[in-house]
Amino acid sequence: MRPAEAIIDAHGTVRLLEPAQGAGLRRALVIVLDEGPAASAHDAAILSERALAEDWNRPEEDAAWSHLQPDR
Repeated sequence: MRPAEAIIDAHGTVRLLEPAQGAGLRRALVIVLDEGPAASAHDAAILSERALAEDWNRPEEDAAWSHLQPDR
C-alpha cells in the first residue's frame, strides 16, 4: 500500500496528481478531506514574484551577482 494524492472535481471524478505505480487493476481507498487542493509550487512562485522583485531588482543585487554574468 502506498498513499497517492488526488483531486476530486465538481463532477466527482478522482484524478491522481502523479501516475499510479504498478501494472494492472488495483483497488484503492479514497479519503475525502475537508480542505481544498494545496497550491502548487508554481502558484507559490507566481504569488511571491512581486515581493521578491522589489528585493532582486536593485543595483546592489546586480553588483553582488555580476561575477556570474557574461562580459558585456
